Order: sequence, then structure tokens, then C-alpha cells
Amino acid sequence: MSLSGKFLAGSDGPYLRQKVKDLIDAGTKKLMVDFADVPYIDSTGLGFLAGARVTVQNAGARMVLANVNQHVRRILDDVNLTQFFALASGEPAALEMLNQAAVFEGTALPSKREPQAKKRPATAPEA
Repeated sequence: MSLSGKFLAGSDGPYLRQKVKDLIDAGTKKLMVDFADVPYIDSTGLGFLAGARVTVQNAGARMVLANVNQHVRRILDDVNLTQFFALASGEPAALEMLNQAAVFEGTALPSKREPQAKKRPATAPEA
């Protein structure tokens, strides 16, 4: 999926969310979102990315953001979203990342479950 123009509030967010849902519903398991022509992103774009990430993860699919410029990257960093996405410098790198499962192990969304108490290691009974 290639995006172009400033990613600002408007009808783009719902349209793109539906496009991602349609792709996932059609069986897509690997999705590259190319930001080469996106100079700016606002909260609408961030909302799209977060929603797309959840949709993709819930379907057991993978998503890589490619060609993210420094400005967009800084915005992702500022709102602590970078950690939830696999980022690639270009399309070839994104395709390679989509084919490597290990890339996605560190990009899981935080669990919504309550933390469980740590189990204490079993100790041998005193003789």
C-alpha cells in the first residue's frame, strides 16, 4: 500500500482503515505501507497506523512501514509508537523484513491482561 500527501484529518483515515480491513479479510498476511510520498502525519495518521497495527496483528499478519522520512519518524518517536512498528529504509528492505518472522517478535502490542505474580522457584525440603 503506497500513501501520498500529507496525512491529515479528513476522510483518509476511515478510507484507509477500511482498505487495510479489506486486504486482511481477503487473506493478506504481509502488508507494506510505503511512506515515500508522505511528508507529514498528524493524529489522524497516527490513529490509522495504530488501528491498522491492531487489525494486522489480530489477523496474524505482518506489517512493515517503508520509506518513513525523518519528520514522520520523529512524530512516531515523540508519541512512543515507533516501538510497535517494523520500519524499513525502502521497499527491498521491507520485503525482506516481511519474510523474516524474527523481526516481528519485538513489535507486539502490550498485553491488556493484568500482570501475574511471579512464581517462586521450588525449593527442596530440608532433611
